[in-house]
Amino acid sequence: MNLANKLTISRIVMIPFILFFMLPDTFGKDTAFSNFVGSAPGRIIALILFIIAALTDMLDGMYARKQGAVSNFGKLFDPIADKLLVLSVFTAFVAIGRVSTFVVIILMTREFIVTGIRQVGAERGVVIAASWFGKVKTVAQILTLIALLFEPIIVQWLDRDQLFFGYGTPWTYVCDILIAVTVLLTLLSGLDYWLKNKRLLSDSVDVDV
Repeated sequence: MNLANKLTISRIVMIPFILFFMLPDTFGKDTAFSNFVGSAPGRIIALILFIIAALTDMLDGMYARKQGAVSNFGKLFDPIADKLLVLSVFTAFVAIGRVSTFVVIILMTREFIVTGIRQVGAERGVVIAASWFGKVKTVAQILTLIALLFEPIIVQWLDRDQLFFGYGTPWTYVCDILIAVTVLLTLLSGLDYWLKNKRLLSDSVDVDV
């Protein structure tokens, strides 16, 4: 197994550890562990682990292309690892009440549709490459999750009584805007993917390979 594939696997392995330091009620409420996870040091660990996991996504692709080590294993598991990482962390934020369930549903629906179109394309001998729109969407999702992981750290360092327009800290608004942008880009990238490849879903289509 080459280094690129090991990096991909490491990204999947790190997911439960990230969630471990995100969900304070793992061993019950008001325990020493839940208090630590809810504190700034606990969130810093989750943030660092997530950044490392996100970096492996960039590094495994760079290594595979540079060394000519692109493999079928990597083609299959690299996008799976990406989706697992993003969706798992977003779902954790739903569990702690920071992100709406609808956000995760929109993200999952887009991925299911794109995966389905790719499968149809593969059956017809058509390789559908990732679009620049999809790459921008992925970057937006990663940046949004980093901002959300950083949010409670900033809130704890600031005076919680000094709210911004009675709602939260200015960083709270930044995170909300990033969530909205991520959802918008997810919808637009899914629509772009659909419009460009909807011909594949026609039974009578004559595909040029």
